[in-house]
Amino acid sequence: MISFHAADRQLTLKNRTLLKEVVTRIFKHEKQRLQQLSYIFCSDEYLLQINRDFLQHDYYTDIITFGLSGKGAPIEGEVYISTDRVKDNAINEGTTYTAEMLRVIFHGALHLCGYKDKTKAEQQLMRSKEEEYIKAFQDLNRKS
Repeated sequence: MISFHAADRQLTLKNRTLLKEVVTRIFKHEKQRLQQLSYIFCSDEYLLQINRDFLQHDYYTDIITFGLSGKGAPIEGEVYISTDRVKDNAINEGTTYTAEMLRVIFHGALHLCGYKDKTKAEQQLMRSKEEEYIKAFQDLNRKS
């Protein structure tokens, strides 16, 4: 159902089983049916090329989410994450790599659940949801 893959970078994050559990919870809590979700970890350059090829954007980004299922069907998706951007964002935001990686992983799942982040209000709601699931992950991690 949920898988992690390396394009040209590895995910350096412990507790992958717990991480999958929280991502699964996101879909259940948001009342969405999840069929298949693949996270692909890559470099800035790898994700820049995807951004150019598929979205016609010529800039670096930390995440690109592709929904692959038809309307009304269980969700299938691919989430590409630049570990380079996540590391830089963590430094710029004054947070840890782990916290920033969790935020981005949950961000991709939330996009597939229908959340957007174009307007200020959408961004605030998205950030609130990210924080909710980061806290859930941290709480479960402490208990295990």
